[in-house]
Amino acid sequence: MAKTWFITGTSSGFGRHLSELLLERGDRVAATLRNPSRLDALAEKYGDRLWVRELDVTDTAAMRRVVDEAFADLGRIDVIISNAGYGLLGAAEELRDDQIDRQLATNLVAPIQLARAVTPHLRAQGGGRFLQVSSMGGHLTFPGFSMYHTSKWGVEGFFDSFAKEVAPFGILTTLIEPGVIGTDFFEPGGSSDIAPAMEIYAGSPAAWFREGVTDPKAMPGDPIRTAQAMIDVGDAENPPNRQLLGSDAYVAIRDAMAERMRVFESGLDLARTADRDGAS
Repeated sequence: MAKTWFITGTSSGFGRHLSELLLERGDRVAATLRNPSRLDALAEKYGDRLWVRELDVTDTAAMRRVVDEAFADLGRIDVIISNAGYGLLGAAEELRDDQIDRQLATNLVAPIQLARAVTPHLRAQGGGRFLQVSSMGGHLTFPGFSMYHTSKWGVEGFFDSFAKEVAPFGILTTLIEPGVIGTDFFEPGGSSDIAPAMEIYAGSPAAWFREGVTDPKAMPGDPIRTAQAMIDVGDAENPPNRQLLGSDAYVAIRDAMAERMRVFESGLDLARTADRDGAS
């Protein structure tokens, strides 16, 4: 049976691939993006199976209005995919205040507000799915990427808690955690913002992304296969709370967690000194 999906950030990258794959298989897509004309070709091809609205996800009032309109026009929406987001590259000192504000507004506050906006609708229809695009960067960090990691670690914490709150209503939530995927994510003019470089950081760990290879063809993850895997999660009868996508994500997160546990265990004796006498 055909499903209806609501997706943010559909102009390019995962959002565009998701929309194309879902429409091709016969589903309906409610696609939101800042420039709706970028979906004109899909609208012409698929007609009323593609519902398009302009949306800047950092505008919370507009977010609520578009969500309400989508449910009113389309009736049931089976799967929400919170996909809109981008990277912000640069050492913390190199970033401007407005870059920090926009990163958190887009990658952290917007997903929270989308979840809040759709919850009454999903509850009223008896449940649904919510997929939040996170990252392996929600479990580990690289220098020069601090604000992106801040947004993704925050998203991980929010949805880990949110999932438990809404599960009794039949709302199933999955954090999608891709590794390094061959999109335009790291390219200037692509989906990342790059802070002006300060000479003092040249050659330092903070310049790793800026000075590294960012050719999408050199990245291990395939964007279309990643989008299809997201769809598979949305279709799953019992989807996981978290889903890694890409072998690199598995290896990187496994190693980061192992190192974190090593550090915790090395400090266990000191940790115990904070206990009350007789505490178990």
